[in-house]
Amino acid sequence: MFTGIIEAVGHISHLSESGGGDARVTVAAGGLDLNDAQLGDSIACNGVCLTVVAKTPESFSVDVSGETFSCTIGFAPGDHVNLEKAMRLSDRLGGHLVSGHVDGVGEVTHFAPVAGGDGSWRLDIRAPGNLGRYLAPKGSIAVNGVSLTVNRVQGTEFSINLIPHTLEQTMLKDLRPGSRVNLEADMLARYADRLLHYVNEQDKD
Repeated sequence: MFTGIIEAVGHISHLSESGGGDARVTVAAGGLDLNDAQLGDSIACNGVCLTVVAKTPESFSVDVSGETFSCTIGFAPGDHVNLEKAMRLSDRLGGHLVSGHVDGVGEVTHFAPVAGGDGSWRLDIRAPGNLGRYLAPKGSIAVNGVSLTVNRVQGTEFSINLIPHTLEQTMLKDLRPGSRVNLEADMLARYADRLLHYVNEQDKD
């Protein structure tokens, strides 16, 4: 479990395909402190929960399945990635509860400074159709692992305001119109939707 508060930005330093679409991916950890990271620990990379299978003081390696590549934006050498170690129960929940299980891939439709703003940027994203029901104004969503607040929703397109601190501390500043991003819906919205559908199914019996 994660909070969506990014600890560092790293980059993919090596990718070795292992057949069947699977790959061993090595991540240069940037400013992420790996001193307390153990083999078997979880680290979110652009919002994807991955298991550490090898590490050095400056990097760690993970095994990424073909299934993960197929339902996320994937990884390629040189890519910048948002990094967050799994939360402890004693940690502050500064963002929202993020599982690291990507629900779908969205597309950036607009990314530009807010006119007359204070350095903030507006980010518009078109989500896959099946995620539209989880979007709500002032609700939460994780974009490439970053916990963000939805400002406006129109159909499956939603808008977010990114403050200068978020831009500085994450790789979201690299986005452009047309960029693809990993999206994870608020798990509370997901459970509420499932409960509503379950109740409706029971009423039909």
